[in-house]
Amino acid sequence: MNIRASIDELAARLDSAAVTRTACAQVFGEQDVPVDDAYVVQAALVARRLDRGERLAGAKLGFTSRAKALQMGVSDVIIGRLTSGMAVAEGDEVDLGRFIHPRAEPEVAFRMAVDIEPGGWRGNPAEAVDAVAPAVEIIDSRYRDFRFSLADVVADNTSAAAFVVGAWRPLSLPLHNRGVLLEIDDRLAEAGSTAAILGDPMRAVSTAIRLAGRYGIALAAGTVLMAGAATSAVALRPGQAVTATVSGLGRVRFSAGHATE
Repeated sequence: MNIRASIDELAARLDSAAVTRTACAQVFGEQDVPVDDAYVVQAALVARRLDRGERLAGAKLGFTSRAKALQMGVSDVIIGRLTSGMAVAEGDEVDLGRFIHPRAEPEVAFRMAVDIEPGGWRGNPAEAVDAVAPAVEIIDSRYRDFRFSLADVVADNTSAAAFVVGAWRPLSLPLHNRGVLLEIDDRLAEAGSTAAILGDPMRAVSTAIRLAGRYGIALAAGTVLMAGAATSAVALRPGQAVTATVSGLGRVRFSAGHATE
């Protein structure tokens, strides 16, 4: 398969699945496709959102949990792009009609402190961010049954769909082992620790800078870096109230609205 001759076609297929909220077959499936080629498709896919007027809002990491990485048979984390159309204000209602099969993951978010062009940062990673917050990512694979290969999920922009960030606070607390709760309708759905995020969420900063440099992703000051999931994802249904709490960082909330016709 000549992937470079098929970039536009594959990006269009994934974009159409997201826009029409209709799951599609895996774009690669059993084919042995280099991950670097899948990132080329990801860039073309995100470019379609930018052409419709959205702006880059940051980046997100996936497979930061060692258990999840082993389950998927991968040896490195993956990176995706966040856009302004994915941002949800804390406390707002999210219309689930925007998605195919949405799931929520509690995370830690960082705010970029400086502009980092691909390959252009040689400083201390801790100096690249200036604030931290509790967050929830809504993931939504565009593939049928939420099943995919590594190349498939990279091409699909790492299942990025929406994100909600709580109140920012200075980076003054250690983050390596803080309790994380995900509650649905005030009932515990998942519990975990920030240690599930690469052992320490701060490691997500240096990892994101490395991967962004490799795949040509600019990280702009003021944008968001989602560090990765601290627990398993939970499927969302209309009418639910979702709360994520990170010990010492506070909580973030949103509600899942009824799907529109």
